[in-house]
Amino acid sequence: MELEFRMPFDNPVELMTAFLAALLALIALTRSLPAVGPRLNAPLAALRTPMLAYLQRPGLAASLGLLILRLSIGLMMLHHGQEKLADPQQFASTYVASLHLPFPLFFAYAAGFSELIGSWLVVLGLFTPLGALALTSTMAVAAFQHILTAGFNIYVLELVVLYLGGSLAILLAGPGRFSFDAGLASDLWVRSEEQPDQLSAVSALAPEA
Repeated sequence: MELEFRMPFDNPVELMTAFLAALLALIALTRSLPAVGPRLNAPLAALRTPMLAYLQRPGLAASLGLLILRLSIGLMMLHHGQEKLADPQQFASTYVASLHLPFPLFFAYAAGFSELIGSWLVVLGLFTPLGALALTSTMAVAAFQHILTAGFNIYVLELVVLYLGGSLAILLAGPGRFSFDAGLASDLWVRSEEQPDQLSAVSALAPEA
């Protein structure tokens, strides 16, 4: 008896709906969590400056430019991820097999989900480094595959290099101010800074032994 492997969501629209619902639930859970404990205040304070510098680049113009880059790369890459997941066996036979990797169908699914989920993370600016890293990795492998099979052909490489360069730029520069990451980071550090003041107020009101 031959077993057929089926994905939980065959339709990319159903998959994206489930993914976005999970993201919204995660954001709501994150905002409802209590502030971090006192033991984490010192490490968070040490990380505050570099993290906020990465997530909230100074200047509205630079953040707007990053937003345009995120939308351009993310929205266009969505198509490629959906295309791979629509016929993973064809992608595995045409592209992955040429790399001589084991389990080509597995890597076909991995590439498709990396591009699909990574694109949404980049578009939303949520966990942007992870999304940009996923896109950068798949595009680096795609560039290697194109060079391996067609050499340094500019007409074959140009689109892959553009996606690779854009994804890498987002990974290094950060999402900018117009992103969920920037808002969540600000909220996290504001609450972590407020907690010591709240503890001090409670200690002051407590009766002395």
